[in-house]
Amino acid sequence: MYKLEIEKVIEEIKQRKATQVLIQLPDGLKPKANVIIDSIESKTDAKAFLWLTDCFGACDLPLGLDILKIDLMIQFGHNRYWKDKEW
Repeated sequence: MYKLEIEKVIEEIKQRKATQVLIQLPDGLKPKANVIIDSIESKTDAKAFLWLTDCFGACDLPLGLDILKIDLMIQFGHNRYWKDKEW
């Protein structure tokens, strides 16, 4: 139903050599968390963690990631995020 683009996520993790990755999902995608985390951990050297609090969009970033030693945060959303027309 959703195109999660896991291959792009895995490529980004490998390119950045991230070892601890935080996954942030809106509530509607949280049922897919196991699939996302399993894919990341099976195809990279990274450990993936799920941010369990609410997510209200691209501007809703968790604080304190440096304390948690997170190398990379991946945020998924429900909607397409590109412009359709030139203005």
